[in-house]
Order: sequence, then structure tokens, then C-alpha cells
Amino acid sequence: MLIDGKQMHIQIRKGDIGRYVILPGDPGRCEKIARYFDEPRQIAQNREYTLWTGNLDGVPVAVCSTGIGGPSAAIALEELVECGADTFIRVGTSGGIVDEVCGGDIVIATGAIRQEGTSREYLPVEFPAVANFAVVSALREAAVQLGLTHHIGVIQSKDSFYGEIRPAQQPIADELLAKWKAWKAAGALTSEMETAALLIVSQVLHVRCGAVLNVLWNADNDDAPSIPPDAAERGVRTAVEALRILIREDGAQA
Repeated sequence: MLIDGKQMHIQIRKGDIGRYVILPGDPGRCEKIARYFDEPRQIAQNREYTLWTGNLDGVPVAVCSTGIGGPSAAIALEELVECGADTFIRVGTSGGIVDEVCGGDIVIATGAIRQEGTSREYLPVEFPAVANFAVVSALREAAVQLGLTHHIGVIQSKDSFYGEIRPAQQPIADELLAKWKAWKAAGALTSEMETAALLIVSQVLHVRCGAVLNVLWNADNDDAPSIPPDAAERGVRTAVEALRILIREDGAQA
């Protein structure tokens, strides 16, 4: 789906980016993330999609916002792959589910509960949304190097923000509350809105994808007042260092 040689939504061409891309939801985060790159520059902005490029250790990297939710995230991933990218790290915000996940922590997703609709238009719900092992390993190594409190495991992705925040007000309150109770009992770490779709689309397209999530509060314990001022940067720093690790490992295998 090209218009004047550019992808319809993200508005870039093949060759405009390299292999490695960080995926925040918020377009306003892109410039801030790009400041971690050498020679950062904005190359496109359309709808919810803002793109910056730069270099890490001499290798081209990029950051592209996905907007809120699975549908727009899937579009971004599809079009970025068309332009040559094959390694993705989602960086986003989330609310902790299990009690031990608190504001200021980061969560590295090994997989995601598919409580959203986008991924079901790619694969049956029985197919798991699992993160790429190399990306997970790089994120873990980065978090350890940075000395950040981190958790590794399954997270939950959903479509309705307020279905989580105010479930009792929804007509299907019993269902929402029962599922939340089940996710928590099984040890799901945190809740957000894009990871499951990104993992499933990456699986279908045979590219690498993982996710690191900044925890802003615990959805049950409401520890928001204790959020450190740099909480939103912790996942970004982890993602950038993980890309450096992947670039080094990929170079060694070339």
C-alpha cells in the first residue's frame, strides 16, 4: 500500500530506516527517545505515527510511535517491516497486577495475554503471543547492567483502558473482574494495550519483537504517589541498552 513510494500510514520509504526500531505508544516520546541516539533527526509525522532515526554504535536505529491500542500498533509494525526493519522493542507504560510489581519498576514481557481483538485477525487465540528470546535476553541483561528493579514474565494486553480502571461500571463487570482475578492468581505482572498485537504480528511476519514496560502504579494497590520522577525513562534506557547488546551480538554472528 504505497502512495508516492511511501507507506500509507507511517510515510517513509524502504531504506529510510535500518533493522532496529523502538516502539513507544505516545508520539511525544519519540524525540525524547531519539536523544539517546547519535545524530537524531525526525523523518516523518502522520496521524499517530512520528518517526526519528539516528545511530547507536555506528548502526542505524529508529523510533516510531504506534498510538494507543493494537490496531494502530499492528499497522506500524507491518509498514516498518516493509521498509526493512526486523527487530523491535516496545517501550510503554503499564499498571501492575500482582502485588509485588510497583510504580517505578520495569517489566520485561516473555508473553502477553491476548485480551484484545487485533491479534485474532492474524492467528487463532490458541496461538500464544510470545516475545523473541534474544530480545528478552538482551532486555534482561540491560536491566541488570543499569541496576533497575525489574520483573520478567507474562503481561496482559487489553483494548479498553477504562474497562480496567472502572470495571464495575461496565455491563460485563462480572466477566472483567473474574478475568482480572484469574490473571492475578496466575501471576500476570502488569497490564497495557499493545504488546500482544505486536508479538503476534511479529510472529506472522517472522521478525523479532519484545517489550519493556514502565510501571506507573499498581492497579490494585494504587501506589501512584510513590512513582519516582524518572520512572518513564527507565524502560527507555533499558530498550536503548538492549539494542546495543543486540547490535553487538548480531555483528558477532555476521
